[in-house]
Amino acid sequence: MTQTTGADSPHTPFLAEVKDAVTPRATLLVIGTVALALLFIASYVGALHDPKPRDVPFGVAAPQAAAQQAVTRLDTLPGHPLDPRPVADAATARSKILDREIDGALVLDPSGTTDTLLVATGGGRVLATTLENLVTTLERSEARTLRTVDVAAADRHDANGLSSFYVTVGWCVGGYLCASIMTLSSGAGRATPRRSAIRLIAMALVAVVGGLGGALIVGPILGALPGSIAALWGVGALTIFAVGAATLAFQAVFGLAGIGLVILIVVILGNPSAGGALPPPLLPPFWQDIGPALPPGAATWTTRSIAYFKGNDTTTALLVLSAWAAGGIAITLLATSWRARRTSPP
Repeated sequence: MTQTTGADSPHTPFLAEVKDAVTPRATLLVIGTVALALLFIASYVGALHDPKPRDVPFGVAAPQAAAQQAVTRLDTLPGHPLDPRPVADAATARSKILDREIDGALVLDPSGTTDTLLVATGGGRVLATTLENLVTTLERSEARTLRTVDVAAADRHDANGLSSFYVTVGWCVGGYLCASIMTLSSGAGRATPRRSAIRLIAMALVAVVGGLGGALIVGPILGALPGSIAALWGVGALTIFAVGAATLAFQAVFGLAGIGLVILIVVILGNPSAGGALPPPLLPPFWQDIGPALPPGAATWTTRSIAYFKGNDTTTALLVLSAWAAGGIAITLLATSWRARRTSPP
């Protein structure tokens, strides 16, 4: 007659069965997962639920006296939605928009009653619409009319100007998933300096392929983004490698918990602050501040610049991505070298 023993015994206390079914490690993983889920909700809803323009860089083109008067009036609007500054003329305003120094401009006509608003839907259709609604209301209050000119129009296949953000999300997901898979396939705690170097090289190859694939999909295949395919390829490769190298670095330092930290930084904090669904001037202060320093924000800004602004004002964003890539390489190799020396026999 077979006798039941151990955790399957009917006489095993209930608490013992619970401990056997849900190990302490599984409990910690579940708690961490729930925490990430709640942070995901808080970050996305907090960033996107109530868009309001704040200090939007905005130009005013008019004769000197009229320009200064308009700047003063716009600068004192409730909530400070605009950060106005005078510009010489309409051509200068257009140039500054294409250089990404300002997001819009009002060209006043002192001899008539119709003024011109310059916007750039390529930088985000939501922001252009917000500026148009705001300035239209102001013009009506002064019995003036407004015509809107789009100086950097989003492609007709790029609905709401979001393609640059979506391709960036894909590049980032590819980066941290590939790095995580390479580590998990052989155990997070078994990294050595040589193995880490091989993974970084493999990550670079993945980045080259993934960057080209993304550029081809949004470019000639779907026609969603204009701009140089080679430039988009380069940004995509740098983005994938930056996120992948950062993932390897976090895993080298924190083990499996590093994957959760990457999700926290790239997905939970990085995506809503990237300026995709809402351009940076429409985000709350916290997300507006951190967005440019994280890979999704830097990559989205650069991709939009390539597509619609002739590649202008990309230096800072490219330096951010390069810093994540270089930091990931250095920390990965240093952490694995330190661990190897620590665990090697004397």
